[in-house]
Amino acid sequence: MSSATESTETDRAHDISADDPDIVRELGHDEYDPIGTLILIGIYFTILVLLWLFMYFVEFLGNGPTVVGALTTVVGLA
Repeated sequence: MSSATESTETDRAHDISADDPDIVRELGHDEYDPIGTLILIGIYFTILVLLWLFMYFVEFLGNGPTVVGALTTVVGLA
């Protein structure tokens, strides 16, 4: 049954290529290599990290650590 399916798919690919000369060949699921998608995800992740670092330094650059500062104040009062 598998060979019948494969022959039908190859026949269909030949029929499509005969009808439309712009299609060079049809890629199967195992032949697809998503390098461009991985690069795009990497670029988005890099932008996210850079913006997170920028916001961190904008928020905390001139100030001391908020949680530690509040904790020492509470400990100093006790």
